[in-house]
Amino acid sequence: MTTLDRKLLRDFRRLWAQALAIALVLACGVAILLTTFGTFVSLEETRSAYYERNRFADVFADANRAPLWLMQDIRQIEGVRAAEERISQMAVLDVPQRVETVTARILTLPSTGTSQLNQPVLQAGRLPSPDASGEVAVNAPFAEANKLQPDDTFRANLNGFRRELTLTGTVLSPEFIYTIGPGALMPDNETFGVLWMPETAVAAAFDMDGAFNNVTLKLNRGANTRDVIDRLDDLLDPYGGLGAYGRDIQLSNSFIDSELEQLKTSAMILPPIFYAISAFLVAMVMSRIIALERSEIGLLKAVGYSDVEICVHYLLLAVLIAMAGTLIGWGAGTWLALALARLYAEFFDFPYVRCHQGLIKGVNPDNPRHPYDWP
Repeated sequence: MTTLDRKLLRDFRRLWAQALAIALVLACGVAILLTTFGTFVSLEETRSAYYERNRFADVFADANRAPLWLMQDIRQIEGVRAAEERISQMAVLDVPQRVETVTARILTLPSTGTSQLNQPVLQAGRLPSPDASGEVAVNAPFAEANKLQPDDTFRANLNGFRRELTLTGTVLSPEFIYTIGPGALMPDNETFGVLWMPETAVAAAFDMDGAFNNVTLKLNRGANTRDVIDRLDDLLDPYGGLGAYGRDIQLSNSFIDSELEQLKTSAMILPPIFYAISAFLVAMVMSRIIALERSEIGLLKAVGYSDVEICVHYLLLAVLIAMAGTLIGWGAGTWLALALARLYAEFFDFPYVRCHQGLIKGVNPDNPRHPYDWP
């Protein structure tokens, strides 16, 4: 260890209070960067994997009543990879031990039993049988909030008729990562849910045999979304089309986009502020040390140390402070990023959440692999 190295360590011990204060300021910037950017990457990767694996649609549209044969024309739209029709209706539920009015959006499951798009992820139980008339699956947060289990029963008002429904399973869907009811400002899983019922049962209850009122499209890579939406609106307009829209303004996805944008903005704005403050503090401390040690600097030069060696000596003091702040911030940021990812996992209804430390919710979506892939 050289003389300058020993002097460096003595200076660092002597200035431990100032060094710690500056290191903590720098650590705040590092921790914020790791927390916001780490959570951003975690949510973005989770959402992308979820959307891809469960075939989240790119375009959505509603109509009053469109005939099933229209789906042939919709599938022929240039850029459409897959299209799936559904029946979507609202219903009032009579849930046991729930005094408040409970509403639900009903979506149909195809007669084949497997959705081609927006595939629900089964959490418990099973999906309703395609030929059953009184079986439903509900979104898992609604079932949890109302303490519903598979084989429980509740009543629903379907088009003016009271029906008793049997819960067969709970699911999650990429279409309802953020579940919010019509006109609501915040999610309320106790009073709003999503129900999946067999297509034949819903069509019979709402007089929609041979018809649909909701359609979702998956587009080819590079397809012009605006052209597809315009063409879809033209086809649905004679049947009370309510205007097609893209994934970007789909309710659930738009909320997640807003949250990701906030995380990205925080990662870009806040850390540089702390870095600038810590750099200013380091510069101020270093200038005062150099001013107070002018005689020592002259003595070092007199015994043979060059200007470069003396400059590196004082720069190393700043490097030690930066290293201390980075290590503190790295540890705090890693812990905070994991904690924030877990918070988002509770707030958003993902079946699994990925982060750099592995899965923090659910099971590995890549094992086992999806039973079938796109052709």
